[in-house]
Amino acid sequence: MTDLLDAHVRVPEHVIFRAFAAETVALNLQTGKFHGLNVTAGRMIELVQRAGCPRGAIAALADEYGVEPERIEADLADLLALLRQRELIELDD
Repeated sequence: MTDLLDAHVRVPEHVIFRAFAAETVALNLQTGKFHGLNVTAGRMIELVQRAGCPRGAIAALADEYGVEPERIEADLADLLALLRQRELIELDD
């Protein structure tokens, strides 16, 4: 989990994320598949992209959602692993 949270997260050129009021949608142009993310997951991705690495977004997310940073770390690591598995993000060490 530590490596995942310290890596630089990139959205590949073949993936488009779009935020809407009720969800964020990711489209993988190579596979043609849409993936829906709930509002919280969409916000996590937004803040990770701003911070450049997941660990840089943890404090802001914990403050925004009023939960312990350890919970954010675990949830964020799970989300990133899922997005990586679906080839919606790439990680650079």
